[in-house]
Amino acid sequence: MAQKGVQLDRESFSCSICLDLLKDPVTIPCGHSYCFHCVKAHWDGEDQKGVHSCPQCRQTFTARPVLGKSTMLAALVEQLKKTGLQAAPADHCYAGAEDVACDVCSGRKLKATKSCLSCPASYCEEHLQPHYDSAPLRKHKLVEPSKKLQENICSDHDEVMKIFCRTDQKCICYLCLMDEHKGHDTVSAAAERTERQRELEGSRQQIQQRIQDAEKDVKLLQQELEAIHRSADKTEEHSQKIFSQLIRLLQKRSSDVKQQIRSQQEAEGRRVKELQEKLEQEITELKRKDAELQQLSHTEDHSQFLHSWPSVAALRGATHSSSIQIRPLRHFEDVTAAVSELRDKLQDILREEWANISLRVAEVDVLLSEPEPTSRAGFLRYSYEITLDPNTANRYLLLSEGNRKVTLMGQPQSYSDHPDRFTDWPQVLSRESLTGRCYWEVEIGEGVVYVAVAYKNISRAGYGNECFFGSNDKSWALSCDQSSYSFWYNSKETSISGPRASRVGVYLDHRAGILSFYSVSGTMTLLHRVQTTFTQPLWAGVGLSTPAKVILLDLSNKKKSFSSVSSNVTVMKSL
Repeated sequence: MAQKGVQLDRESFSCSICLDLLKDPVTIPCGHSYCFHCVKAHWDGEDQKGVHSCPQCRQTFTARPVLGKSTMLAALVEQLKKTGLQAAPADHCYAGAEDVACDVCSGRKLKATKSCLSCPASYCEEHLQPHYDSAPLRKHKLVEPSKKLQENICSDHDEVMKIFCRTDQKCICYLCLMDEHKGHDTVSAAAERTERQRELEGSRQQIQQRIQDAEKDVKLLQQELEAIHRSADKTEEHSQKIFSQLIRLLQKRSSDVKQQIRSQQEAEGRRVKELQEKLEQEITELKRKDAELQQLSHTEDHSQFLHSWPSVAALRGATHSSSIQIRPLRHFEDVTAAVSELRDKLQDILREEWANISLRVAEVDVLLSEPEPTSRAGFLRYSYEITLDPNTANRYLLLSEGNRKVTLMGQPQSYSDHPDRFTDWPQVLSRESLTGRCYWEVEIGEGVVYVAVAYKNISRAGYGNECFFGSNDKSWALSCDQSSYSFWYNSKETSISGPRASRVGVYLDHRAGILSFYSVSGTMTLLHRVQTTFTQPLWAGVGLSTPAKVILLDLSNKKKSFSSVSSNVTVMKSL
């Protein structure tokens, strides 16, 4: 019980900052006590804030309190140190599996508080005391408890290794210096440490500089991230307002059409009803006259009949001629047709403009574009699976192998009519639009082949330049024949010298405006590079001028399919 009470006293008189018995104890205004140097260091760190606080209760003091030594508390701590050393330690003072044990303790060992590099051994607080009391031992080097002291002992001579051999880059003892390390470049371990310490400090400075630079970049990116969020929220809000205005406009136009239809319905209804009532009155009058005539026809008095005849003759002369002309039974069907036509036009506009809106969204790129890859592995990171669109294929082109192969045929194929189809030039576009970074490869057989990219709105009907890949400002094309290459844009040809290969690689960085063509064989050779500004999404294209076939390669199994291709990229021409 006495031992437990002593332990309780140790906890009561311990500093909550260093967790050790109080040294030069001071009590601050809130009543908590600390080591003088511990609380001073704590408040030194808070000076820049202008407010000082208690580490335990967090009470703050606007003016930094003056620290005065607590004489009574200091006396109690000193008394506790004397009684505590004689008392049995608490369980948490014994060394566990993860702790460094005292090498002197017998039986159950206490935790070591220091290790001595000169002995070399580790000591608990009690057995460390001679190192403080004895003058020779005070010269020993004490460090934090370490389990690696035996690594400082020479395995051959069982001596402390205090010498560093620069020739073999290892620590040795003085006996090693007389034997296998004789004649080597050696210095004291302390001297080598000093030099390495300078290198370490240099490395730390570099690392700290990199940390500062990285922290600045992180702060910059955080600011950019917040700006992105603000811009996105603002743009979303404005877009919603604009679309809401469009919806309200359509709703108003719908209401206007409905009102006009109902107004016209009422006007035409009134006209028809008025004429209908007029005719009904005329019918009533005619029926009355007919009754009179019938009655007169049955009159047996000849004189009376002849007396009434003049009025009968006048009625007979007023013949009725209908002026009513009914239009064909269409009524308001023409209005329906007009509204349908408006709907189709709006759908076409939305379809065309939607691609432009999507492109503008995709072009939001805060970070600078990555440079063009310099290795094959770099290109394959952007590999993009492309298939051909049958609705765009000229009728003399046969698509096969999942719409990845195209062959020029001698007879037209049975394609249905479609407005996207190339009517005269043997060309075809991809199903997929191309934005961002994309890479694909084309396997070329015999004949003349055009490997191209084009805007969606390239013309399709006729033999004009506006339809042919590379002959307008809506397409870019690499012409490949059996012996040479040439690049075409807006009817301008650029001759290219480079190794002829059966495979052509195409790299597109839409945002950066880069389009590059590569000859792919044993190595990758740059044939031509375009630097421009793409204003719309692009589609991959293939054109055939002579009997030929082209295959869009599947790059999904990159390593297996193309392990024979060198990872190097050779630059032949860069424009």
